[in-house]
Amino acid sequence: MNRLLALMAAAFGLAASAAERPNLVFIFSDDHALDAISAYGGPLKDLAPTPNLDRLASQGALFTRSYCTNSICGPSRAAILTGKHNHLNGFQDNDNSTFDGSQTTFPKLLRAAGYQTALIGKWHLVSQPQGFDHWEILPGQGSYYNPNFITPDGSVHRKGYCTDIVTDLAIDWLEKGRDKSKPFVLMCQHKAPHRNWSPAIRHLDLFDDVTFPEPDSLFDDYSGRDESLKKQEMTIARHMYWGHDMKFHGPSQLPEHFLDGLPNGEYQRMSPEQKKAWDKAYESENQAFIAAVKAGKIQGDDITRWKFQRYIKDYLRCIRAVDENVGRLLDHLDKSGLAENTVVIYSSDQGFYLGEHGWYDKRWMFEESLAMPFMVRWPGVIRPGTRSEAMIQNIDYAPTFLEMAGLPVPAAMQGRSLVPVFKASGTAPEDWRDAIYYAYTGEGTHRVAAHDGVRTERYKLMYFPGTKTWNLFDLEKDPGEMKSVHADPAYAQVLEEMKGRYAELRKQYLVSAATVPAHRKNEAWWKQRHEAKAAEARRGGHEVVFIGDSITQGWEGPGKAVWDRFYGKRKALNLGFSGDRTEHVLWRLMNGEMENVDPKLFVLMIGTNNTGHRQDDPADTALGVKLIIDLLRDRCPEAKILLLGVFPRDEKPDGRLRQINDAVNSRLSTYADGTQVRWLDLSGKFLTDHGILTREVMPDFLHPKGPGYQIWADAMEPVMVEMLK
Repeated sequence: MNRLLALMAAAFGLAASAAERPNLVFIFSDDHALDAISAYGGPLKDLAPTPNLDRLASQGALFTRSYCTNSICGPSRAAILTGKHNHLNGFQDNDNSTFDGSQTTFPKLLRAAGYQTALIGKWHLVSQPQGFDHWEILPGQGSYYNPNFITPDGSVHRKGYCTDIVTDLAIDWLEKGRDKSKPFVLMCQHKAPHRNWSPAIRHLDLFDDVTFPEPDSLFDDYSGRDESLKKQEMTIARHMYWGHDMKFHGPSQLPEHFLDGLPNGEYQRMSPEQKKAWDKAYESENQAFIAAVKAGKIQGDDITRWKFQRYIKDYLRCIRAVDENVGRLLDHLDKSGLAENTVVIYSSDQGFYLGEHGWYDKRWMFEESLAMPFMVRWPGVIRPGTRSEAMIQNIDYAPTFLEMAGLPVPAAMQGRSLVPVFKASGTAPEDWRDAIYYAYTGEGTHRVAAHDGVRTERYKLMYFPGTKTWNLFDLEKDPGEMKSVHADPAYAQVLEEMKGRYAELRKQYLVSAATVPAHRKNEAWWKQRHEAKAAEARRGGHEVVFIGDSITQGWEGPGKAVWDRFYGKRKALNLGFSGDRTEHVLWRLMNGEMENVDPKLFVLMIGTNNTGHRQDDPADTALGVKLIIDLLRDRCPEAKILLLGVFPRDEKPDGRLRQINDAVNSRLSTYADGTQVRWLDLSGKFLTDHGILTREVMPDFLHPKGPGYQIWADAMEPVMVEMLK
């Protein structure tokens, strides 16, 4: 058992007698905007009420300032599981990330403490779930109609509507699948209301007689803010697909107004009966619209208005099924007697744009997708009808679940438990956060620019690295975020203060160029080497793993003969990559190179490219190395780590790069604990008595040649022998 899990289980033994452990039902949807929950009081509350979600809020607490760390499906889910920002859990985007399931998560910790754990529905983290006694997940985004599910035993095809099926499976597990002598955590995770917003058959005619109000910013021209806003591709006006989004059949008959080439895949999954009902609901309206546009009766902005009504109605129809199924699950808990000792939470991975700024989708740090719903019912603890303005974030969920179960929260988790807020009727402690940090690293989808930022109670600051531009919004005077005041002299002091908060939070959450994982897959050789090393790692059986940059990779070149003599019989794995910095090592280890790796010893030396390429602050480089150490200790808690000092650079002691590396090493030496992590600085072995680095050892004053690798191996061998005992 993982050492941390064992400690948590032991800690539970002390806490269990203090109080009965509550069960936890965590209901989670995808892309649920606050305005689509009537309890939040938005403009749709009377037109599209959500009575069952409102019931949950009225019986417990509703949080009005709940935010995500990164407004995309996978990263938000990873933040919830780990209690960490995405640069630390490794899942930063949906394009290049795979969730490393070997890391510590709240389901693993609860399971080790005696909870039964179940996950049903959307997962969307690429790898298979770990830490669950039972799981049945949708592949990728999943399907609305007649969906497939993945189980540990293979794929299962189920007939019906996904939101209903997920709830059926959840209730079935509660009734028949669990050990009723144990407390449980059930994660019931819906695909809805994710794109392409395909409603249940029973809701196809819902809202036919309703015209929903348009957001004031439906025709936003994106002036007064960063230029990147004009380059995004997520507008209702220009980026909706004829088939996939708007539910037309065949190729686009209006190609100047609708994107083509992406048909409605959900229709292809339907049974003949389902297709008949679908066509009855959509086709007459579709044909009338096509005829009106061709006749010139609908044109210009009115076409966008039609698209908006089609989109918002389908979206809210999907919400209606979610609300109904929340009610079904609440009813089951009530009728089964579980409700009294079961915490029920409803949330979503982020918010969503319902036409604000002319958009659908998410990703931007603007309020509609930054804000995420959070409602919780905990009988006997949370006062019914509580409405909290405490500023919370999805990294708080894992610490909250652990404290609910009477377990300690690992120091590596960056969120804070919400239990004190629950017990104080929604009032936050005096030392509670007054700002949240957000980071979106950029993806190909929708061409949303990378940006990060800080939100306080009144202000929001965003930074766009692509344009090196700041945007500042006064949310009190400009709640719609229509104009940045970063260049307004009246806000000069506010801008500087917010930049200060930005820097503080980045430091608090360990964010820097050296700590945010980054890949180099655009370099063919690097991508090929990563894939080969990941495959080698999966084969397992390694006693020693070397991690580093070109100096470590050089064991396969000028150091090969020495490697074969010293490490061939030790089944050593070489994870050295030329040109890598700390952030590249972090990415590699989080994305395949640690799979099935569990050696007796890691040999780690990294950081010289942080020095040479960017001349990073030594503190930043050292922190990047520390995060690598933390990762290795979390994934392989029994392995030992030999931390090497970064080798000297430059010919003479007063060389600029030599001095930076010396400063890095001074910090690295403090990471040794004398048992699991041991520090070894070999710098002196390569230098003359006067501190000179000769070309005979390192021809370019950086990379050893053959004799240098011999020096390295000879000096390291006694320590390795001792650590491998």
